[in-house]
Amino acid sequence: MKTSDQGLHRGLGERQIRLMALGAAIGVGLFLGSGNAIRMAGPGIMLSYILGGAVIFLIMRALGEMAVHNPVAGSFSRYAQDYLGPLQGYLTGWNYWFLWLVTCVAEITAVAIYMGIWFPDVPRWIWALAALASMGAVNLLAVKAYGEFEFWFALIKVVTIILMIVGGAGMIIFGLGNDGVAIGISNLWTHGGFFPNGAQGVLMSLQMVMFAYLGVEMIGLTAGEAANPKKSIPDAINSVFWRILIFYVGALFVILSIYPWNEIGTTGSPFVMTFERLGIKTAAGIINFVVLTAALSSCNGGIFSTGRMLYNLALQGQAPKAFAETTASGVPRRAIMVSVCALLIGVLLNYLVPEKVFIWVTSISTFGAVWTWGIILVTQMKFRQTLTPSEVRQLAFRMPFAPYGSWISLAFLALVIGLMAYFPDTRIALVIGPAWLLLLSVLYYVLGLAPKDGGEEVPQGYEAGWPPFDANLPRKK
Repeated sequence: MKTSDQGLHRGLGERQIRLMALGAAIGVGLFLGSGNAIRMAGPGIMLSYILGGAVIFLIMRALGEMAVHNPVAGSFSRYAQDYLGPLQGYLTGWNYWFLWLVTCVAEITAVAIYMGIWFPDVPRWIWALAALASMGAVNLLAVKAYGEFEFWFALIKVVTIILMIVGGAGMIIFGLGNDGVAIGISNLWTHGGFFPNGAQGVLMSLQMVMFAYLGVEMIGLTAGEAANPKKSIPDAINSVFWRILIFYVGALFVILSIYPWNEIGTTGSPFVMTFERLGIKTAAGIINFVVLTAALSSCNGGIFSTGRMLYNLALQGQAPKAFAETTASGVPRRAIMVSVCALLIGVLLNYLVPEKVFIWVTSISTFGAVWTWGIILVTQMKFRQTLTPSEVRQLAFRMPFAPYGSWISLAFLALVIGLMAYFPDTRIALVIGPAWLLLLSVLYYVLGLAPKDGGEEVPQGYEAGWPPFDANLPRKK
């Protein structure tokens, strides 16, 4: 076993990272028509995705600036540790671990729902367990195997969306599937206008839109295992915004042009309806397979993220040192196994409260994502303060509009939190999320992780054997 930061292998190629970035930006919600968000904003939902996508682009550029400058495992948790302090690095790392733990519960729940369409007599929890076991097994292989799975998962989603956009455009312009009569785009404004619920509708949809973008920051975590991070990370990040425009806004433009916005979600998935009108009779089965792979992809990425974050926390002396051990193929096996075991709680929830699991976990995930994105922005601003003007100019990959872009993005994230407080169904996240951060803070001091005055210290209790932190790592004040 290896225990150094070099234990991870740089086995992710540019092809894999590009598709991983795209796959992370395309969620299950798009295939289900983004029904709730569309009912709030109408055709104006496209503006919500553009606004959210612009902010995500700035956040990713902030992360990319640091990741290219210092491509390490742990990414934003390590940067928070270095530039904001040990407590911030600790909170960010464990919060992100919890975020993906909760998100994976949502995804294995989604897998169980989709499999239930084909096998309605099989209990949901069995499919949740099968999804968890299979994706856990993939992550225990070499990182190259994980990257290859993600490549093909993402490719399935991309091809489906492209076919839907091309086929839908044929219906709009040439009348394919509509007896040769062009449909046009009048549905965008003839059912109450482009903003049928006004600006308020667009604002209210933002919290759901931002959940769709959860996961794009995972690209930062690949920096420690990318074969050529100085090229692949900038390429992946720079492509995020236009991919969002094409795949989210493009798909929604086609859907909202073909079908009145107030009918979407009432008669099934618009993807299924569009393919059926084009003469594909097995459309429902095809789309069910696609959303199934999308959910498995997110679960696969979540297990990857939780394992790497535990690995980094162990390197920082903020998690049991055993989690810093890697196999000969560069996989943090123990960190992954602990995360998979923790996810068994999700299987249990699918058994106990199958109807309530999804709304609980998605709202909590959104809170965790907003915290992570906020930390990325604040860390990047602090990182810039440590550099001279000439060093800033020499950065290989710089965030545009700094520092104004960071402040605008932080204000936008604060707005999302306010919107979550407005809706009763999502308020639970503003109880559980802060309570989790408070618990982590208490444990930080109870376990003696806080550095003492007088220099670099190892956590209290290490000599006694618990908690088993790594005493050989430098600790900052």
